[in-house]
Amino acid sequence: MKALNRPDLPLPLQRLLPDALWPQCIRVRRTKGDLLFAQGRRPDRMLYVVGGEVVLQRPGLHGENVILQRVRQGFVAEASLHSARYHCDAVVTMSGGLVSIPIEAVRQSLAADPDFAMRWIGMLNQELRRLRLQCERLSIKGVRDRLLHLIETEGRAGRLPLGAGLKSMASELGVTHEALYRTVAGLEKQRLARREDGQIRLLKP
Repeated sequence: MKALNRPDLPLPLQRLLPDALWPQCIRVRRTKGDLLFAQGRRPDRMLYVVGGEVVLQRPGLHGENVILQRVRQGFVAEASLHSARYHCDAVVTMSGGLVSIPIEAVRQSLAADPDFAMRWIGMLNQELRRLRLQCERLSIKGVRDRLLHLIETEGRAGRLPLGAGLKSMASELGVTHEALYRTVAGLEKQRLARREDGQIRLLKP
């Protein structure tokens, strides 16, 4: 049972973090276009996305940004816990709230609290499963099948938030935004999908 009351912290964080870390968590709000951290900088705080959207990205071979991860709820760059430098940029693509947590305090708590360490491992296992699904998705041929895989694995009940839009989603899928626009338009024309309320929803044939 948690001894503290932090109703401003999202429930997943309350369940994950030990009591001693709660007072050190800071709620912040960031707007679209904000750079949360830059590649090469030394990590000092860990970020948890509560609302909006954040992407991790690196410059591609031809100057375009390659999206490594889109986060609408959850940790951003949790691997920075044991890294001397950030390996990518974190950019806000949709305004929303974040929780900032000092990395050194997390390290100390993991070393001192076995129960917290086990909860942390469980969280990392979930992230590993997500990354495996992403690798599986990128191995699929065809924009349509990649998009359907994304909706089915990361959406709920056939619905997936568009977040910053189709252009950002195209980078995540490893396709051009023109190809993704055509694919979505084709699915809508066939009445297999619909964009509404900031989401793309699969329709029953």
